[in-house]
Amino acid sequence: MYDVNHWIVFFTAAFALNLSPGPDIAYIVSNTVAQGKRHGFAASFGVCSGAIVHVLAAAFGLSAILAASALAFSVVKWVGAAYLIYLGIHALMTAGSGFSIDGKPRAGRSTFAIFRQGFMIDVLNPKVAVFFMAFLPQFADPRLGYIPLQLVLHGALVIAVGLAVEAVIVLVAARFTAALRRNPRIGLWLDRALGTVLIGLGVRLALQQRAPA
Repeated sequence: MYDVNHWIVFFTAAFALNLSPGPDIAYIVSNTVAQGKRHGFAASFGVCSGAIVHVLAAAFGLSAILAASALAFSVVKWVGAAYLIYLGIHALMTAGSGFSIDGKPRAGRSTFAIFRQGFMIDVLNPKVAVFFMAFLPQFADPRLGYIPLQLVLHGALVIAVGLAVEAVIVLVAARFTAALRRNPRIGLWLDRALGTVLIGLGVRLALQQRAPA
């Protein structure tokens, strides 16, 4: 059995890591500002669903390929960067059409689309794969049995902490932006802001370097 100190250290680290600014938080906040709480939560669920893929990959050794192979890392990185930049350009071209006259999002921009984008953004970020591979093994104890199962357990808990942290972020972001979204003229600028953020995230991902072995 894990002792109390194990869980204190683990949850402290998981909480701190989920609070740190990064592409996931930026994507969630941007969609909350642009579309409201429902879309913010959809972005959060999408990102966390993508993290599940990385947890399973780390647990069963697939992430090691990204850490060991510069080519594999580069392929995933450039695909992810291109996808983010594509989404950003699309947002810039909407020119405020994502907002109705009363500031509410139109039905054409579905929460499922935001979920799917969040999922792809996380899955196509090789840094997330390498993070889970580096972070999770620190909390596995060979004396307690099957290591992959321990990694999956701890990875699921990291994601659960992330969902809780992101829920608070969505609610705070929605509260402070609700008044701004009531102004119909702000729609154009919100779309531009979202597009700029996505393109910036794509460029940031493209500039990431693989950590030395």
